Amino acid sequence: MSDLLNIFVALCPSSSLVDGLCGREPPCRGEYGATWSLQEWAGLRDSLTALFCRAVGSNSADEEVLAELQKLCSRHAHAVLNVLRSRRREVRLALLSRTDCMSSAALQDFDWSLKLALSSDKISSLNTPLLSLSLDVRENGALRPVAVEMSKEELSALISSLEAANKVMLQMK
Repeated sequence: MSDLLNIFVALCPSSSLVDGLCGREPPCRGEYGATWSLQEWAGLRDSLTALFCRAVGSNSADEEVLAELQKLCSRHAHAVLNVLRSRRREVRLALLSRTDCMSSAALQDFDWSLKLALSSDKISSLNTPLLSLSLDVRENGALRPVAVEMSKEELSALISSLEAANKVMLQMK
């Protein structure tokens, strides 16, 4: 695979892979069809594109990128690194744009209150803490209220997922 990767980097400029990542014209397989099968082409293209995404997303230092490119000859590894250095900001903006496009809704404001449910119509002694969460979500310019009531377990699951999302966002910075 490393020989194929060296040939791929030599023939297909890394900058054209970044072009494809940033929404412009990606490299065309037809230009390289005689060199690689469809599976080889897709694997090589995807592995280098993933490298660019990981390096930019985690803000990797040059040494870390070169360590990932150790399978390449030094000249090709430095060529990929130079493309990454010069287009890092552009790739970051493209990745952020992809993330923003996942949803048109954005949290505008929130309010919460903690309640203790002492009983219900079915159980005389309940003593269960409940969180009432009121969200104001802006979607396509309109503000939409959302009300959620959660148990302790549901709140823990929500907090865990928000912490995971925050970790991903911090890696993107």
